[in-house]
Amino acid sequence: MRISKEGWPLFAGLVLFALMFGYFGFSQNNAFMIALFGIDLLLLLTGLYFFRDPVRVPPATDNVIVSPADGKVIDIKTVEETDYLQQKVTRIDIFLSLFDVHMNYIPFKGKIDYIHYKRGKNLPAYRPEASHQNQHAFFGLLTRYGKMAFKQSAGMVARRVVWYVKLDQAVETGQKFGMIKFGSRLEVYLPEWAKVRTKSGDRLKGGESIIAEIDETS
Repeated sequence: MRISKEGWPLFAGLVLFALMFGYFGFSQNNAFMIALFGIDLLLLLTGLYFFRDPVRVPPATDNVIVSPADGKVIDIKTVEETDYLQQKVTRIDIFLSLFDVHMNYIPFKGKIDYIHYKRGKNLPAYRPEASHQNQHAFFGLLTRYGKMAFKQSAGMVARRVVWYVKLDQAVETGQKFGMIKFGSRLEVYLPEWAKVRTKSGDRLKGGESIIAEIDETS
């Protein structure tokens, strides 16, 4: 099982403490240290699960938009996006639970054209107001069909968004671009040339599940 690089500092610390607790606990028959050793191992196994980084294979066709994250579609609505797209678009809201893979993926091939980070609140990610009020990173993507966008939002438990891409960087469909530690919310903003192919309640797999297709006639 591959592990995200974001998890390695945590694992190094947990392993160090496990060795220390284990040595003093078992060498001196110290019940308290042995208990701490068991707790540390449990945290280590939990961390390995949360920071897993599975291999994802995007669809072979190049006219589809994929989900940027594992999770459940909790809403699809028309909104006015005023920061980058400056038009009415379809927004797909995806909620990541604590048990979903936390890696995030580029939804469609293009160039990173805009990045905006906002420090905000940590409301539960499923609440509608979380989209605007929570800490988030918003990305504008310039494609051969025009502009689209996607956004990472932190939540009540997930309090940090991480991204690896830079302005003007060329990106590919399904490419890893970051993560939200311990789950939260991803949003995709689609103009009229992208026709939605998912619905509320669908379970998605990041980098693989198709959420929209390109309308070549628009």
